[in-house]
Order: sequence, then structure tokens, then C-alpha cells
Amino acid sequence: MPVKAVTILLADDHAVVRSGFRRILDAEWDLEVVGEAANGREAVEMAEALKPAVVVMDVTMPDLNGIEAARRIAKTLPRTRILGLSMHKDAVYVREILRAGAHGYLLKDSNQADLLAAVRSVANGKGWLSPEVSDVVLDDYRKQVTNPIDLLTSREREVLQMVAESRTNKEIAGSLHLSVYTVEAHRGRIMEKLNLHSVGELVRFAMRNGLID
Repeated sequence: MPVKAVTILLADDHAVVRSGFRRILDAEWDLEVVGEAANGREAVEMAEALKPAVVVMDVTMPDLNGIEAARRIAKTLPRTRILGLSMHKDAVYVREILRAGAHGYLLKDSNQADLLAAVRSVANGKGWLSPEVSDVVLDDYRKQVTNPIDLLTSREREVLQMVAESRTNKEIAGSLHLSVYTVEAHRGRIMEKLNLHSVGELVRFAMRNGLID
């Protein structure tokens, strides 16, 4: 009886990256790319529709970042494994995608062998970390720092990212199908919970926590 291929959803806002990864993965007999998403929101919707075995998720994407998308997929599809993907070696990106439910972290400049090894490892229920970030992760976890972002709801994290991306309240309201009043209320609660007093402070907080580049 033939072995069923591991189904994979690629989520990255760069079409060239998705195309290159797809070429490498589809060339393997045991791997099959079943979909491509250009942002976190598409990734969540496509994951729910396709129920892939693995989602290769870029950490920083516009509209809805990969960290929040991973959190939502992990909650609704616990059997789907998530492999974080990024050019960043900073501890914050690794920590937040793993805390969101990812099972591994692969640097974009990794070689082909590492990409295949990472996908297969995650698909088989194991973890994977690019060697270059292993020490960073260990040092970060040793600190055991409580992150204020945990105080925010999923919707508040979503609004926080959009505010940090310089979206107006009206634009955020239209994107999320909310009233401008509701968006203003979310912004107020975010500032209060995080003890921030300006948009500049909010943007810096979002950058430190990997919500935007």
C-alpha cells in the first residue's frame, strides 16, 4: 500500500519564496504542496479548508502576521503541525512563533536539505530548530520572562498590528468589519493593558514582539 504524501500549505507574502519552496517540496515523493497563502489571514482560511499536515508559516506578513495566524490554526486544527519560517535570528521571533503553537523554526537562508529535514521532522511529530537559533532559544527560555502581550485578546493583537502598520481607525474598522467606535475601544484597552501612552510606544512594542518588521 503506497504511503500517503505529507500535505503542505505554504504561507509567505513573497511569491518567489513560495515558488522556490514549492519546487523543492513537490520534487519529493513523500511531500505535496496543496496550497499557497500570501498573508496570515489567507493562511488561516486555507488551513481550515485544506487541513494540511504541515503549514510552513512566514513569521512576518502584512495584514495578519504569521504568529497570530499560527495561534489561530493551532487552536482550531491541533493535528496540523506548524513550521515557522523567517529571515530573523532574533529571540523574539523564535519565542513568539513557538509560543503561538509552532513546532519548529527554519531560517529562510537554510539549504535545501534543511528545508526537507525540517518539514519531515515536524510532520513526524518532532521539533526542528535551525542550528543558528538554537542557542538563542535556550538563552531566551532561561530568562523565563512573562510577556505583557499575553494580556491581549486575539482581536486586540490583531488591532495592535494594524495600528502599528499606520492604519487609521476607519481602515481597521473596514478590514475587520467593526465599527470605528469598537476599534477605538480596542485601542484604548490595548494602551491601558500595556501601559503605553503614544502610538510611537505602541509601534516599538509591536516591533519588539515580532508583530511587524
